Amino acid sequence: MMLHVSPTAATTGIAKGEVLLNVENVSLRFGGVKAISDVSFDIVKGEVRAIIGPNGAGKTSMLNCINGFYFPQEGHITYKGVRRQKVRPHEAASSGIARTFQNVALFKGMTTLDNIMTGRTLKMNVGLFWQLLRHGPAMREEIEHRRKVEDIIDFLEIQAIRKIPVGKLPYGLQKRVELGRALAMEPELLLLDEPMAGMNLEEKEDMCRFILDVNQTFGTTIALIEHDMGVVMDLSDRVVVLEYGRKIADGTPDVVKADQKVIDAYLGVAH
Repeated sequence: MMLHVSPTAATTGIAKGEVLLNVENVSLRFGGVKAISDVSFDIVKGEVRAIIGPNGAGKTSMLNCINGFYFPQEGHITYKGVRRQKVRPHEAASSGIARTFQNVALFKGMTTLDNIMTGRTLKMNVGLFWQLLRHGPAMREEIEHRRKVEDIIDFLEIQAIRKIPVGKLPYGLQKRVELGRALAMEPELLLLDEPMAGMNLEEKEDMCRFILDVNQTFGTTIALIEHDMGVVMDLSDRVVVLEYGRKIADGTPDVVKADQKVIDAYLGVAH
């Protein structure tokens, strides 16, 4: 079964090259601690954009600024041509930004199907009255949303666990369910925070395949944080490197991995 995607994805024929999101001189402080210092980079429509760096480099803080968990004290973020002010996470989600987290953030007592259904919440239009009655327009809308969720379950090859509470699933499958919930939002920009953390080799290979399929088949723009450099170099179109909250490199994987500052700060290769 084919996954239904929003008309803003690859089916619209949008070519790579148009900037979807631009980070301009962003700085973020917590008291006297600078998490991010004057960082600028962009994310182009249709690309896989990696953000890498050692622990404490400010990678997750940057994603939190992009989807509204944090408000930078300095700088600006422009999304789809609009310079944002203080945007809350639900507003970022409504505008087409979806997110997975470093630590799995699922409803552990709910099934795989119901967890992914929560990603459809912002797409539901019927009023509370009809939702309470579970009749008429509400029932028709729920059937349509469930059909889309079943498509996602088929796409991610998790049919066998659709009715299992996610708290009973192995970690790698929980990560796949979380990806499914993000896809249920039909995002234009998908933020993945260490999507392969804690996975074995087989699980990583599966997740890489799904990330590439989401990007290449559906045209979803992806920004990901990942520590596995093999994964980063294989998946990414471009890489931005942070160290102690500052940008030290930005470019294609080949350019970045040959940069001496990156080697010294992150890759740990002798020279």
